[in-house]
Amino acid sequence: MMNRTWLDRRTEPVLEPELEIVDAHHHLWTTETRYGVYDLDDLHVDTGAGHNVVATVFIDCGASYRIDGPEAKRPVGETEYVAERADRADEAGRTPIAAIVSHVDLTLGTAAGEVLDAHIAAAGGRFRGIRHSGARGEDPAVPTSRTEPPADLFGQASFRAGAGELAARGLSFEAWQYHHQLDMVVELARAVPELTIVVNHLGGPIGVGGWASRRTEVEDALRAGWAAFRPLPNVVLKLGGIGMTRFGMTWHERPDPPSSAEVVERWGALIREAIDTLGPERCLFESNFPVDGETTGYGVLWNAFKTMTTGYTPEERALLFTGTARRVYRI
Repeated sequence: MMNRTWLDRRTEPVLEPELEIVDAHHHLWTTETRYGVYDLDDLHVDTGAGHNVVATVFIDCGASYRIDGPEAKRPVGETEYVAERADRADEAGRTPIAAIVSHVDLTLGTAAGEVLDAHIAAAGGRFRGIRHSGARGEDPAVPTSRTEPPADLFGQASFRAGAGELAARGLSFEAWQYHHQLDMVVELARAVPELTIVVNHLGGPIGVGGWASRRTEVEDALRAGWAAFRPLPNVVLKLGGIGMTRFGMTWHERPDPPSSAEVVERWGALIREAIDTLGPERCLFESNFPVDGETTGYGVLWNAFKTMTTGYTPEERALLFTGTARRVYRI
């Protein structure tokens, strides 16, 4: 759970407070989860704490689904909830939620189009895509997505037909899977080349269970995945998720949270390698809050991202912190 009292034990001056940021991945919940409640006011505590966060992108997390009506359209309740919060943020002059990514069961095939249209109608002009997770751990210590996806989800004909409905509407697909599943993202990108695919959380490097002692193997699998993405221009990569306990992070077990220097030491070289493989125009930073907040603070996280990228040009950093996100999510 994200513990603000614990996170507040580590405060740092904000580095480069003028640098514009689009936080390309966060969640909202009104109910208690393993990460606590994280609603609009909680988001604005973080985005308003000193970094120049000019816009955010909400990503599917199963929040506020409709409790009745057709099963396939119940996820539209999440879009309705976030659109209302986005309107409230705009009215208050706070950091705008500029884009919404929710959930549709893409195995509905062409019937997914009707559900996508319902999301579009509910979003007040902010709907940009969906996430239908394929993350399957095959290890009791590794969480499988709440939708219990089959191992071949992205390769199913019905799923790809649903992905075609996304592409036909100019919407994107958030690919959330683990490092050992990256081949199926590559195959999906080849099969539906007109679909923009946003790979979440570096590609999903597991660091618990049987993978805990195999860090070199895990990172090699990431590198192979990124290299396979390189000739596929419809694939972009999110740089984040690096506070998740399933990635092997144990900072939450310490008396004090990590500093940005510690975050850079653990993740900086790997993230720079991802950027250098795909280019800044195909990479974008994310907070993944409140999930990454389980082990590191919001301000510390963005300080770390800024420090990791000091060797890039101002134009390259503008792409990493805002430009790629603006292009992908049409902000």
